[in-house]
Amino acid sequence: MCELSAQDQRIVRYLRERAASGHEYFRSRQIADALDLSAKQVGARLGRIADTADDIDIERWGRSKSTTWRVRSSH
Repeated sequence: MCELSAQDQRIVRYLRERAASGHEYFRSRQIADALDLSAKQVGARLGRIADTADDIDIERWGRSKSTTWRVRSSH
């Protein structure tokens, strides 16, 4: 994995844990609330993380009130 900021690493850890327990779809707002960030911060970071994280696949899945992301383990 490329070097990620501390906030990026927190988001990746959160997504890894949830994906490992069977969750696959996440809203930016849900992640933001869990990590005390704004949905805008999460959305901007997830786009970058999706390009650099090698152990999870992050795909923008849809938009409604908040962007939905599909997250799966690459292993």
